[in-house]
Amino acid sequence: MDPECARLLPALCAVLADPRQPVADDTCLEKLLDWFKAVTEAGSSLLLLQEHPCLVELLFHVLKPQDLSSRILSFALRLAGIFAAQENCFQFLQQGELLPGLFGEPGPLGAAAWAAPSVRSGWIQGLHSLAQHPSALRFLADSGAVDTIFSLQGDPSLFVASAAGQLLVRVLDLALRGPAEGRVCPQAWDWPACARKVVCHLEDCLRSEATPRVTQALHVLTTTFGHCRGLWTQGLWARLSPLVARLLEKDPVPAPHALVDLLLGVARSPVLSSDPGLWETAAQALSRLSPTQAGPLAAGILKLQDCPQALRIQAFSILLQPLAHVLEATAQAPGTPRLLEGAAGDLMAVDTFPPSRSACVGLLCSALAHLELLQPLPQRPSPWPQAPLLAAVVTILRFCNGSAAPSSEAGGRLCAMLVGCVRVQRAALDFLGVLSQGLGPQELVTQVFAILLEYLVSPDSSPTVLKKAFQATLRWLLSSATPPGCCDLEPYAQLVLGELLAVLQKRLCSPCWEVRDSGLEFLTQMTRHWGGQGSFRQALLGSEVPELTRQLLQDPESYVRASAVAAVGQLSSWGLLTAPSSPEHPAVPQTPLEELLLVLTTDSEGFPRRAVMRVFTEWLRDGYADVAEDPEQSVAPVLRAASRDLDWEVRVQGLELALVFLEQLLGPRGPSTAAPPGALTQALQALCRVQLFEFAFRSLFDCDRPVAQKSCDLLLFLKAKATPSGSQQEVGDGPNVASVEAALRRWQAGEQGQPLGELAPEAVLAVLRSMDLEALRDTLAESSDHVERSPQSLLQDMLATVGVLGDNEADCY
Repeated sequence: MDPECARLLPALCAVLADPRQPVADDTCLEKLLDWFKAVTEAGSSLLLLQEHPCLVELLFHVLKPQDLSSRILSFALRLAGIFAAQENCFQFLQQGELLPGLFGEPGPLGAAAWAAPSVRSGWIQGLHSLAQHPSALRFLADSGAVDTIFSLQGDPSLFVASAAGQLLVRVLDLALRGPAEGRVCPQAWDWPACARKVVCHLEDCLRSEATPRVTQALHVLTTTFGHCRGLWTQGLWARLSPLVARLLEKDPVPAPHALVDLLLGVARSPVLSSDPGLWETAAQALSRLSPTQAGPLAAGILKLQDCPQALRIQAFSILLQPLAHVLEATAQAPGTPRLLEGAAGDLMAVDTFPPSRSACVGLLCSALAHLELLQPLPQRPSPWPQAPLLAAVVTILRFCNGSAAPSSEAGGRLCAMLVGCVRVQRAALDFLGVLSQGLGPQELVTQVFAILLEYLVSPDSSPTVLKKAFQATLRWLLSSATPPGCCDLEPYAQLVLGELLAVLQKRLCSPCWEVRDSGLEFLTQMTRHWGGQGSFRQALLGSEVPELTRQLLQDPESYVRASAVAAVGQLSSWGLLTAPSSPEHPAVPQTPLEELLLVLTTDSEGFPRRAVMRVFTEWLRDGYADVAEDPEQSVAPVLRAASRDLDWEVRVQGLELALVFLEQLLGPRGPSTAAPPGALTQALQALCRVQLFEFAFRSLFDCDRPVAQKSCDLLLFLKAKATPSGSQQEVGDGPNVASVEAALRRWQAGEQGQPLGELAPEAVLAVLRSMDLEALRDTLAESSDHVERSPQSLLQDMLATVGVLGDNEADCY
């Protein structure tokens, strides 16, 4: 322990033990416990207590009858557990009857303080910390603590109840881990008494008619099999699995969600997954649980690497049933493939959906979400029913917008429940986008684009549904490229393109800013992928979309202006942005570069200005024509504006732009040789002309650490390019080296007013080589409060709150 902390510790213990002193806040106590835990993990707890007897005195003082804060009592319980985690320290505390006093009946268990949830939680956490060795196991058995843990499983505080269940898992692991070592599987009669007691309690809970007790037992077992990998888990599962299977015989099945979690936890355990009885229980659960309850179990089974094929078929049919019912409820065209046929089809009963709208919607959304996650996995069912799934999702979307043709009374009820349901629309559009990764017959692909266009055109589509429709449309357009990955659209997609641009033109004029924003994002992505494709260029230039995009740079909503900036950047990169419609006004900017520079210098919100900096950086990196023609002339005003911006992210983006400019002058980043002297001199002169160095040097002392870190990276890159490997080239001091260094010292002290003025390349090199940028980079990598987070600072703060320290000793951070 640090000597200064050792000096402060007795005073702190006295403050904590004094009920008249103001109690430290929970955050300070948590930090104090973290510190003690780190100290004990690094050394001997026994030695710590012997060298600092004030800690033992604090624990004994807690036992005295007094009006002690529940937070301090909870803190003491947890602290005692941390010390007792080491067996020799446990025995030391046991000799003084301290542990029975804290964790037995004479302590908080029998006092009024037990009514506070924080005390019960501290008692559990203290026992969890000390349950690390055989002595602790005997203590738990002899002190009656196990019975108290059983009762706390039903505690009204969810945090206490959950912690009690986790402590039971810890007790089981501690009790059975030793006997199981080196043996195939310990028999029940070989288990320690403490373990047998816990297992008997779990058996009683599983036999109980009270669902909460069943749920408690299932949660404990789920945690046990999820975190413990010992051979003893085989014996535990063999003993309790018949009781778990018997739960499925009850009507209704108790705690179905907890039961599903347990079965999946056992199936994922490498020790237990080879048990044939597990798969029989899982199959029984799939058949006994309702489709909504069985869905997570079916999805979990299908994600397993090794699983009986019959069970996989059964699980897949569970997920497909809701979608199959949708297809059965509508008049499908002859030849439309069914979702469930053969053996899987026999498992499906096409009854009705749940009678309530909420249950029906929940079942459909759950099935769609599970299938969406399953589709990209390598272990997904094969063959994957791509065509029937496409037909089902399109049908669901038609039910939701009222255009489906029900074929039965059940279909009519389904239509009434789904029409206008935004939640199902969002789930179906997400899954439809994922299905674009597979192939499908042309007539179904045509239906996909048709339903997407319906949603994009419909005035009833909500902003979130429209956004997802745009995203799904983009994914299907990308999948329709011929061949996949090229920039040419499939002929049918080219026909759809004209309708899409008409829809987009309408949506960019929407009164809802979320719709305008989604439309601009869709335009940006389309242009990024097909800006060089002839049919796309022709269709786009024949529409009003480019002009509308330009106008949205003045949108009242900052998010829309930022998206408009990104769209203008993409359109300009491909030469798709037409000239302004009012060229007779010379004050109106004539080029996209000037337009975006105006946004950077005048927009009051940070989002559009950050977007401008990203566009400029992309233009410079990709060689956009207007920038490539004269990079220095293009970069200079942008860097000047970014250096003065109040938004730190804009300043970081400005430094990133400067770094790209520097790479183009001197070569890429990474380990490389220094730049040739001629190229270095020309580059430094260009950097001086664009006033990069004043921006970079000033940013080194920026109050926002990311800005300083980016500046440090930039100057380190330049320093590496300017210094040959293995040498420190001497450069004569320029006439203004002293003034530059003086200005840097003033900036570091917080006086940022005086500019550097004109710089000579020699002065820049001299200053760079004199600066320890590597040390500065290491300093900047540290947390901004690395000093204030020290244990010494914590102790000083806690003592200062009660006036124990003088004014000059307190850390006022």
